[in-house]
Amino acid sequence: MESAANNRVERFAPLPENVVSLEMRQHHWHGARFDVHEQRSVGRVSYHLCYENETRLSALLEEVGTGRAEPRLSADKPCTVEYQPRHMTLVPAGMDLWGHSDDIHYMKDATIAFDLDALEQRFEGIFKRSAFLEPRIRMADERIASILQLLSDAVGSDDPSVQLYGDGLIASLVASLMSPHRPVATPKGALAQWQVRRITSHLHDRLPERVDLAELASLAGLSPAHFSRAFKLSTGLAPYQWQLDMRVRRAQELLETSKQTLDEVADACGFADGSHFARTFKRFSGCTPSEWRRRRL
Repeated sequence: MESAANNRVERFAPLPENVVSLEMRQHHWHGARFDVHEQRSVGRVSYHLCYENETRLSALLEEVGTGRAEPRLSADKPCTVEYQPRHMTLVPAGMDLWGHSDDIHYMKDATIAFDLDALEQRFEGIFKRSAFLEPRIRMADERIASILQLLSDAVGSDDPSVQLYGDGLIASLVASLMSPHRPVATPKGALAQWQVRRITSHLHDRLPERVDLAELASLAGLSPAHFSRAFKLSTGLAPYQWQLDMRVRRAQELLETSKQTLDEVADACGFADGSHFARTFKRFSGCTPSEWRRRRL
């Protein structure tokens, strides 16, 4: 995959004409790299998107202004596909793509670059490489757009659960691209009890470290795609949800049995900071960590 040194922000020095600022956040999940860009500009903007060596899906997340953003296969030729809000463009490696806009003051977009070899291993026996080899310009799919928005919201988070959470979303995204406008097949088999015990014990032992889906799947002897579906069928929860529930339960235990501060409990359980800990804890427990401790004491 293209190195981080070749990302859009680092290639543009100075910035393209009429671009006032360009910021990027990035995260790597198994088989994919996700780049989120926020651009502020005045007037007409046109520039090369610089991912030509990668198979990628580019998506418009937000735009503010009187004009419209469009993908172009040639810098001086307008897009021939009709505009649609939150459109996406899938482009195989070896094909150039330009971004063009008129009078857009603020734009947020995302580009997900796929490692097709890694995805083929992850989706053992069911990966359709052909689905990523034909360009799809300005396509619209609400299911895919929703997944991309969730991934965008997760980029930049220090929460260890975001790795499992994003891995699951990437699996859903790839399955959707392979079978557009069709529901994802329901899994047929659950995990064996020994697999559930091994996985949950491993998650306990690794707390508060970050764990990715491929690591858990390897312990179960399954492909990541099969494991994710089978784990949810076995436990009723996606792997990241199970991990988050475990972290909250561990926090409840520490609040009741230790004299650690709230920040120390948050750190011991893998939460990004005290505020994230408080929000998540209240969502699961119905009260704040300090209220929980006070009631138990």
